[in-house]
Amino acid sequence: MSRSDQYDCYFLTYTGITLPLQLVSPLEKSETENRNTYFAANLDDQGRVVRVRKMVYGEIELEHRYGYRDEGSLEWAEIVDDEEEVQRLEFNADGQRA
Repeated sequence: MSRSDQYDCYFLTYTGITLPLQLVSPLEKSETENRNTYFAANLDDQGRVVRVRKMVYGEIELEHRYGYRDEGSLEWAEIVDDEEEVQRLEFNADGQRA
């Protein structure tokens, strides 16, 4: 996967093991230019992460896409690897995998 999109925000890393990823250590766009690895994210109009990409040496190594229910809970997640294979996970209203 190649790098060609615009992003709303950038982060150094994430914390935790649950989805959606909890991105931490915000970066300015200018701080990504000399960094080998960082996370680039897009937000929806409510400020929730709808897409996050792990960027390594200018290439997309991993991508997560998220969909939310009207009340804000995570409904699904798609994980795309560097070979563009997609794994879709569904979640119930309690946040458990369906």
